[in-house]
Amino acid sequence: MKDLACPSPRTGLRPPSQVMRLHRMGASFPTRLSFLRVLTRRLAAEGARLRRPVWNIGADGFGHAVYTIALGGYDYSLVAVSTHLPDEMRTDRVIATAWDTAYVLYDGIPNAEEIARICAAAPQQEAARYTERDLVLSRANKSLRLFAHVVERLRKGQQPDADLVNRVGYLMRTTAVYGNGKFGIADRGLIADRPGIEGAFAAEMLTVWLIRSFTHDLVEHLGGAALDPALKRHLGIGNSTGLGMAPFLVSHPVLLNNWMQARETALARVRALPALDPANRSRLTDLCNRVAAHLDEWQVPDPDHQARIDRIRTEWPALRGFVEDLPDDAPIDALIRRSEAFSVDTQELCVALALEPFGDIVDDLAAAMTDPLAPPANGFEDARSLRAAIETHFDWALQLDFDEAAQQRRFWYVSEEKLEPRLGDRFDDPGAERESPLDIGRRVQALWRALDGVTDLRAFRSARPEHELALARVACLVAHPYAEIRDNLIAESCLPIDMLRCKLAFFGATKFDPKSDRWTRITLAQGAPLPEDLGTARADDWWLAGLGA
Repeated sequence: MKDLACPSPRTGLRPPSQVMRLHRMGASFPTRLSFLRVLTRRLAAEGARLRRPVWNIGADGFGHAVYTIALGGYDYSLVAVSTHLPDEMRTDRVIATAWDTAYVLYDGIPNAEEIARICAAAPQQEAARYTERDLVLSRANKSLRLFAHVVERLRKGQQPDADLVNRVGYLMRTTAVYGNGKFGIADRGLIADRPGIEGAFAAEMLTVWLIRSFTHDLVEHLGGAALDPALKRHLGIGNSTGLGMAPFLVSHPVLLNNWMQARETALARVRALPALDPANRSRLTDLCNRVAAHLDEWQVPDPDHQARIDRIRTEWPALRGFVEDLPDDAPIDALIRRSEAFSVDTQELCVALALEPFGDIVDDLAAAMTDPLAPPANGFEDARSLRAAIETHFDWALQLDFDEAAQQRRFWYVSEEKLEPRLGDRFDDPGAERESPLDIGRRVQALWRALDGVTDLRAFRSARPEHELALARVACLVAHPYAEIRDNLIAESCLPIDMLRCKLAFFGATKFDPKSDRWTRITLAQGAPLPEDLGTARADDWWLAGLGA
């Protein structure tokens, strides 16, 4: 592979018109470029070692603990606080005011005074005050059935039931992992250049990985015995994610472009490989078997989503058979072309598979998945060039009929109570006059229409400032081809769950379990290395790792 490092793309990148559609974004799977995977690879490369300098947890499981790890020359500490949560206050909804556990990722090693401050503040979450030493704020609730089962089994000197461990997949699930200055914690700018956490959402992913270790330690503490390492690796961290995450992809167009372009560049590189050695052929076959095991484990209550999983299961044997007999010439390109005969879900799973064995020509792209610069200035010379850019890059938006009720049914807004994004019905719900500007297609189409006959662009912009946002989006898309979701986000047919899954897959999420078209449960860090695994091959070999892997 050394002679084939970073080959020139053979087929070119998949076009945005294909990649940036909601139905395909909603079929995303984690890859070796996902942020949690990048983090564990970095921890392993640095020989990071996790310490637990404080364990002040009582026999009832309540109290606090501190975990410290060095990364990129800096120490980071997770302060974990466990409290009693009455059943009547237990909810995963954002309106909750109490949780089983609360966490702060601290910049450095906190002294006793700082630990006391955090222990008082963290259980209050956004109702408390924080400092710039507090990098990430999070909270999590127990998965009551599995948590109690694991503790009970350990107390009896037994290991938990493997089937139940697999069906749930986590001891706790987070309902928020806040970073970037929210509620007074540190702005990302303070840490954006630090080695190790300079990548997208790296501090948040470090927090999740450390929370997972705390959940393992807590059940072992309460159960008085150690979990089997294989079962422990399969216990990730759950997460409940709703509409609050969806608008992020719209409000950060350059970042979205950089994520997508990195993945598509990685795919183009592996498709350009002229041949594969026997080791990589064998590796792909082994990974196909891992995928099949993962699909068998993945069960969800939602019938529509389960039908999609079942279809992948039905289609996968044909892909596996093709992998066993890949052609000698451009084998990965042939694999991707073969996958196009199957469902979009299977196609995107095949993309993730194709990247997995080739870290030496893929992993460097993770460094480009941030957005250090603002979107470009609006650099159109005249109205004609602006209108032409719209016709080239927003042709999909010009095809929409916004006079149809179905094409403008939804409106996005921010709730006064929790300052979280929500989705309303324009014809039944109040508040459309306070609509958030996620209607990019409609705005760009309106700009295009308003430009008809315009000769002086500067005068137009001065007289019609309501079109400035649309103009900026056009300029951004000209420079960043993957910056825009090429679907109508206010249409009746828009499914926010597709936006959620796209972003969560870049985090590294698996076992997507939609509860509606507006929120989902997922599992993070399932199969991820335990702290003691960081010095082993397991540290960077856990893509879709199943029970016992």
